[in-house]
Amino acid sequence: MSTIQRYHVGPRLSEIVVHNNTVYLAGQIAEVLDKDAKGQAEEVLAAIDRLLAEVGSDKMRILSVTIYLASMDDYDAMNEAWSVWAPQGHTPARTTVEARLADPRYKVEMTVTAAL
Repeated sequence: MSTIQRYHVGPRLSEIVVHNNTVYLAGQIAEVLDKDAKGQAEEVLAAIDRLLAEVGSDKMRILSVTIYLASMDDYDAMNEAWSVWAPQGHTPARTTVEARLADPRYKVEMTVTAAL
C-alpha cells in the first residue's frame, strides 16, 4: 500500500497531498483580495512555487493546472502574470474556465498536479 502524505491539514482540506510521486495542490487563491486579476494571479503563482518547493518539486515539474476565473474578462490580465511565470518549453497541460468562486472578491483560483 502506497503512503499518502498530507501537509497543512485543516478541517476541510490539505494544502498539499503527495501520493505515488505525484503532488496535488488544493485550489490556491490570493490572500490580498483588493488586487486586480493580474495581481491575484501573481500571488497565486508565488504560493504554488512555495508549496511545490516544500515537498521537493517546482514549476518545471507541473503536469497540469486548472485555472478558475470569476470572469473571463480577466483572462488577458491573468495571462500577463502566467506568461512571465510559466517555464517556457516546460509549460503544463492547462485548462481555464469561468467559475463562481467561493468569495466574490476572488478573481483567480488555481489547482495544480505536479511530479515530485
